Amino acid sequence: MSAPSNSLPIAQSYQGILLYCTAIFLFVCMDSIVKYTAQFYDPSQVVWARYFFHMVLMTLFLAPSQGMKLIRTSNLKLQVFRSMLLLGATICFFTALKYVPLADAGAMGSTSPLFVTVLSVLILKEKVSFRRWSAVIIGFMGALIILRPGLGIVHPAMFLVVGMSVFYASYQIATRKLAGIDSSVTTLFYTALVGTVVMSIVAPFVWTAPDAKGWGLLAVIGLIGGVSHFVIIKAFSYTSASTAAPFSYTQLIWTAIFGYFAFGDLPDQYTILGAIVIVASGLYILYRERVRKHT
Repeated sequence: MSAPSNSLPIAQSYQGILLYCTAIFLFVCMDSIVKYTAQFYDPSQVVWARYFFHMVLMTLFLAPSQGMKLIRTSNLKLQVFRSMLLLGATICFFTALKYVPLADAGAMGSTSPLFVTVLSVLILKEKVSFRRWSAVIIGFMGALIILRPGLGIVHPAMFLVVGMSVFYASYQIATRKLAGIDSSVTTLFYTALVGTVVMSIVAPFVWTAPDAKGWGLLAVIGLIGGVSHFVIIKAFSYTSASTAAPFSYTQLIWTAIFGYFAFGDLPDQYTILGAIVIVASGLYILYRERVRKHT
């Protein structure tokens, strides 16, 4: 009688991992459309669409059932601050995508877990072992391999991806502080709301009137972004974030595939080597994190 009861959590974990991988795939689809759309519209306008249509989606599907619970928060300042961090990450990444290959941006973006470790020490005062610090240093060496400082080969916009990683890591730290305070749906709504309000102020200064195709692309960007976040929330109802986290690196596979078939770009040997070093160090950090939690 014990086998069926033990198999259920395992099956649920697999389902959660599948959903998480689906969300990662959808995010890469969104980034590919962003890169294409950025040829015709300013990145700030594309960022506006990302948040505006995300908010429309949430309002239509959640407002009728959630009502005021959707905006009720126990820590408004932290919600707004967290949302601004993610907005900063989005602006950096969408702007970079206009200039750098998709796979290169994805590889450099994988440095985010390294910055999370550093910020966990600086902000959360967590203790990090020598092994984890070594992994962080090696991971940053991988980033230097991709950037190749002093050789003048990499587009300066790649440093925007580094900025994205810092913003996104800070956003993850803020998300940890919000855990257990507000519901995930409320937190997700504030993410869309703050991004929409801020970018609605900025977008008119760079606005290019879209045609029917342009509106369609801009709407799809926001809708995919919204659906992807919902899928991640659903994934975490089946499995833990620490279990799913290693599968975020599947984005490197999809960015290489989409980058080649959609834009004719392939990562060079330095980007591939750097990505391998970053992923290896990131996976080791995740492994050490799980060991620490079980000791």
